[in-house]
Amino acid sequence: MTLKLTRRMALASAMAASALLVSVGASAAADKLTLRLATAGSETDQRSRAMAEVFGPMVSDFADYQPGYNATLFAQGTELEAISRGNLEMSIASAQELAQFFPEFSIFATGYVHQDAAHQVRVFNDKLMDPFKKKVEDELGVKLLSVMYLGRRHVNLRQSKDELTVNTPADLAGVNLRMPGTDAWQFLGKALGASPTPLAFTEVYSALSSGAVDGQDNPLPTVVDKKFYEVTKQIALTSHLVDLNYIAFSKAVWDDMSPEHQMRVQQAADAAAAVGRLRQLQLENSLADFIRSQGVEIYEPDLAAFREHVQAQYVGSEFAATWPEGVLEQINALGN
Repeated sequence: MTLKLTRRMALASAMAASALLVSVGASAAADKLTLRLATAGSETDQRSRAMAEVFGPMVSDFADYQPGYNATLFAQGTELEAISRGNLEMSIASAQELAQFFPEFSIFATGYVHQDAAHQVRVFNDKLMDPFKKKVEDELGVKLLSVMYLGRRHVNLRQSKDELTVNTPADLAGVNLRMPGTDAWQFLGKALGASPTPLAFTEVYSALSSGAVDGQDNPLPTVVDKKFYEVTKQIALTSHLVDLNYIAFSKAVWDDMSPEHQMRVQQAADAAAAVGRLRQLQLENSLADFIRSQGVEIYEPDLAAFREHVQAQYVGSEFAATWPEGVLEQINALGN
């Protein structure tokens, strides 16, 4: 009897211990911080991959990283407002989107301002960015953690080079070039000499296929990732924008975290941005041959003519009027 009782007690104790462990595990999982990231990019996009493969694992012991791709969580262009309302924790935001709230951010989306990926990082980490970051935090409740390199944007057209050769901005006259719908993007399209057409990113492929637009502008990795080479015939390597994204984070969530977790999130964001930057640069260097193999002609126009024309469009414009005095000179001074 004693033996049977002892076994029963042992079994009961084991079951109780197991239940306790399950309870503790469930409690620990429940206590984890949920970090949902909304992006219009696909799962195979380099930014998405870097966040999933680097950021997520680096914070996994205290946070549950939940990415939403292809604008499935929030429509493109609404993510920052969602963060501000407290409905979202993270997004990958462009300078053009931020310019909708703070016009001075248009300087970071101006043609031929950033020189390369390294220049982007120097600018983001320089003290000149402090007033910009503070304003976004104070007025929108969004903290900009790190800068991601999206790539050099080029003009990608349905017409063949025989039908239309782009050498100077004058050659883009009358071309319906898809650009995101913000004022900053539309202005850049006009500065290039084209007729910009606002269109959601998710609709670009079908619009190119049907002829609703003549072209679009994106870096080469995006052309491949979204298979735009299937519905276009040429790419003029205008390099008109060394494009960037910011890893945007809820300031309210940030303030609720411990200093250690804040440091860990910052480190994870910087690491993800660095990995994504390296991968994107490697992709840019390797994809031109693949795109050519798909029948798309790739060539370089007169970059000096484009640079001179685009920068001249900004002088005296409403966008330049919002730029803090001396900031453009500070940005240029950080270049090579």
